[in-house]
Amino acid sequence: MTNLHTQALERSPSKVVVWLPLLATLGYPFLLMLFHTQINQGNGPAAVLLLLVASAVPLLGMLVASRPGLPLGLRRLAYACVVAPTLYVFLGVVQALLGSSLPDPLVWCVLWSLAALLAARRGRVLETERQLRPGLGRWRVAHGISALVLCLYVLFHLGNHLTGLVGPALHAEVMDAGRTVYRAWFIEPLLVLAFVFQAVSGLYLAWHWSAKRQDLLRTFQIATGVYLAVFVLGHMNSVFIYARTYLGIPTDWNFATGAPTGLLLDPWNIRLVPHYTLGVFFVLGHLLAGLRVVLEAHGVAPGRVRGLWYGGMFASALVALAIIAGMLGLRL
Repeated sequence: MTNLHTQALERSPSKVVVWLPLLATLGYPFLLMLFHTQINQGNGPAAVLLLLVASAVPLLGMLVASRPGLPLGLRRLAYACVVAPTLYVFLGVVQALLGSSLPDPLVWCVLWSLAALLAARRGRVLETERQLRPGLGRWRVAHGISALVLCLYVLFHLGNHLTGLVGPALHAEVMDAGRTVYRAWFIEPLLVLAFVFQAVSGLYLAWHWSAKRQDLLRTFQIATGVYLAVFVLGHMNSVFIYARTYLGIPTDWNFATGAPTGLLLDPWNIRLVPHYTLGVFFVLGHLLAGLRVVLEAHGVAPGRVRGLWYGGMFASALVALAIIAGMLGLRL
């Protein structure tokens, strides 16, 4: 019995490691503020380093969430920290809609401190005490079917953003052509409902799958799903409520790139860079993770699956970097 207890302690992550994602998340707004200071002072290397560190916050959350011996509340807190870049954008838009005079970093720190207290209260609930709810398979199938339908829109949307490397004019032409289809009166409501279902069903599945420790690949699939659910809900809030209703402005290239200031030089807009970059990488990575599960279940050779996975992840990173480069002003 003593040996088993010793092994359990050895498998359990230290208290410092457990709280690292939260500390990184609390510091996320301040990393972006430091970036803005450095970029305005012309210190490019330091600015790039700060932006890379800020963008790595989700990775830290994933690594800790996949660790064994983690209490339930702290595991879910680590998953929540993955969402920091897109959640900070969501918070900023909600703050603007409410006309709040409170600084975003202050509200951010208060909310995450409350989340930490809640996680600590559930820190005694071990993952072994939780059982996965039966019937999740039906939800997973429905979630996958919905994803296949939405892939058409997502891939077109990403392709449209890639045209930004040529210039805003081409982007506008492609977008206008696409909008004749997806903004049709009978298609747009269905598209919105499909995205809402995708986000809600994804969060439902993630909540139950996060009840137990998963390997790193499954943790990636769960974490990216949570990120995308918040990204989708936040994006719809930004487009339908903030831009179209509150401001009454078009959601075009200028809206996406924070014109006329741009994404890099504005202290608010800089939060959009990790938000967009990780959003593109995670949506493609999440689709690849789902495809990998399907291929493995159908007995495809492991070597082929691994090759597709690594090649697909590399291509996803290139697409994400190309899109954000176009939004930052790079032209081919």
